[in-house]
Amino acid sequence: MRAGERAYRELRADIVSWRLVPGQVLGEVDLSERLGISRTPVREALSRLTADGLTEPHNGRGVVVSALSADDVRALYELRDTLDCRAAELAAQRGDPETFLALADELAHAAERLSDDPDHPAYYELVDRMDEQIDAAAGNPYLQQALENVRLHLARVRRLATSDPQRLAAAAAEHEAIARAIAHGDAPLAVATTRVHLKNALSKALGSPALAVARPEAS
Repeated sequence: MRAGERAYRELRADIVSWRLVPGQVLGEVDLSERLGISRTPVREALSRLTADGLTEPHNGRGVVVSALSADDVRALYELRDTLDCRAAELAAQRGDPETFLALADELAHAAERLSDDPDHPAYYELVDRMDEQIDAAAGNPYLQQALENVRLHLARVRRLATSDPQRLAAAAAEHEAIARAIAHGDAPLAVATTRVHLKNALSKALGSPALAVARPEAS
């Protein structure tokens, strides 16, 4: 893997997981020493992260991790409502019922395993697989491309709820309902259950104390 690609992936993962927090300065020299690479691939990685919206210019030189405000989260979910609901609708019309029934069955038992999964990687892997299956069933590459960018920022917001197993259990039930609606080919129900999930997820994100750390005035 090219040094620039490795740096990009590592820094993106650090930002999404909040190991690098909003407002934190990302210096080329420090990062090149930390990653064991020259400044050129670091500069390339930072340029890509800025294009993604995960970093932003700082005082005319250098970059910082982008702020994440309540308004940012609301805007993200406004877009999600349009994209996710349409994807679920198309998946219900075009998807394989057995695939989504199997996902629904897995999600039905996901809440039972949350206490044994401290950082919940298994749960999020299951949710990611469901997203992939919805994308595949929808069969619209332009919609999928738009969703990929949204999900990058969603992964960052998602960390605001990781300390609340009760919310994650409720989210698993909401995902199960979406999967079953798609499996049954019920497009209106797939849209409705997706919208309920998005509304609850937004409410949880906006109520998180961690969001205060991400506001512009805190950077």
